[in-house]
Amino acid sequence: MAAMKIAICYPPLPSEKGVPLLSQNRQFQWFSRPTYIFPVVPATAATMLKQAGHEIAWLDGIAEAWTPEQFNERLAAFAPDVVVMETKTPVVKRHWAYVRSIKDGTIAGLASDVKVVLVGDHVTALPDETMANCPVDFVLTGGDWDFLLRNLVESAFDAAKFEAGIWYRDAAKGVCTTGRFRLDHDLKTTPWIDRDLCRWRLYATKNGNFRKTPGTYIMSGRDCWHAKCTFCSWTTLYPTYRTRDPIDVVDEIGDLITRYGVKEIMDDSGSFPVGEWLHTFCREMIKRGYPKKLRIDCNMRFGRLTFEDYKLMRQAGFRLVLFGVESANQETLDRFVKALKVEDVEQGAAWAHKAGLDVHLTFMFGHAWEGPKEIANTVRLARRMLAKGWASTLQCTMTIPYPGTPLFRELKEKDGLTTLDWDEYDMRRQITKTPFATEEEIKAAVRRVYSGFFQPEALLRRLCSFRTLFDFGFYYRGLRSILGHLLDFKGK
Repeated sequence: MAAMKIAICYPPLPSEKGVPLLSQNRQFQWFSRPTYIFPVVPATAATMLKQAGHEIAWLDGIAEAWTPEQFNERLAAFAPDVVVMETKTPVVKRHWAYVRSIKDGTIAGLASDVKVVLVGDHVTALPDETMANCPVDFVLTGGDWDFLLRNLVESAFDAAKFEAGIWYRDAAKGVCTTGRFRLDHDLKTTPWIDRDLCRWRLYATKNGNFRKTPGTYIMSGRDCWHAKCTFCSWTTLYPTYRTRDPIDVVDEIGDLITRYGVKEIMDDSGSFPVGEWLHTFCREMIKRGYPKKLRIDCNMRFGRLTFEDYKLMRQAGFRLVLFGVESANQETLDRFVKALKVEDVEQGAAWAHKAGLDVHLTFMFGHAWEGPKEIANTVRLARRMLAKGWASTLQCTMTIPYPGTPLFRELKEKDGLTTLDWDEYDMRRQITKTPFATEEEIKAAVRRVYSGFFQPEALLRRLCSFRTLFDFGFYYRGLRSILGHLLDFKGK
């Protein structure tokens, strides 16, 4: 097989809404203050293809802050055989337009016969829609699209050799598919990411999670061992959960310390592995002395870990643990199949805080069945968590029923959506019809939560927690992020 030139791309998406948080993120937002997340699966795809002998261009026009003209010039200069783009619901229409601009030859110097591939949760949910709305050559569905992309390239576009989960066009331009994707790839075979190839330093500092920099991302599992939350777009990609080998993950962390000088790592698995996997990982981290050299952040779920587990994690170098709460109302948690009790939130956060971990909580507002009373319950819980110090940071978003999720299907069937214009699915506008609360009431609740950072008790706890200049810098960046979020949810 002849070597190919493959460009993995994030074209610039200029907007008055801000900077798009597109890469490796489950819930898309436009941010007033730029935040860049290292895209682990695209980086794994790039590394796989480079190891197979292909030439790779990593072109993230968003993180590079390139203009569209600068991006197009670099893409054309590389002269790719294949262009790969990750897309999400709020920007899919803009990516369709970009695919059309490639295919109609309007990008100067870029061959119009280049193969274009789209990946991500939206096109996984609605692959036929994308095939109908733009002249894309391939849609790779499911979360293991790094493996599918390697299969696509190594097959030299021979459909007879395609794995399940690929949508493509035949010689007559008819739309074909190899069926539903499978998640039977062995994650233990995935290579360590070539960080230099994927320009990891673009994402190493402008990230609100990192207290110390440079920081970077890894994924120990794909994606969440619960995988039942009805609102989560990544359940579309990863309906089953798999993990890497815990010792291999520790080995990679050691390489990130020694080769790149990384000081903080965010593991972006939807939920970090628990049970014996977690215990093996923590014991190995402690044995090698890595907690003296860096800190680890991860996503987790309440109701699974004990106080002793949290203490072990702290000893193993964990600093920040992120939890999705979504609501302080049991009916909402049950409707979302969170498998979580409201009382688990305060107990789990208190345990994690007592163990010495920073706790980050996420809340969603704008649920169809919630009114002012239920909204106020969530506001009170969020502010109380900040005041008691059980939450160091938190984030609020509007409820967005993404295509492919059970929540989307339920609301669409019940005429519970305000629009099917994908541009609006960006957490800035009320997409769910809420007969018991207005959009302004919902946004006011979000602002009320964020103002909880300025409660006297919460401010005093932060002042007392300052130990180093790193702490001052971290909280200063956090203050700017809070002000940015207040702008994101400003009223009329």
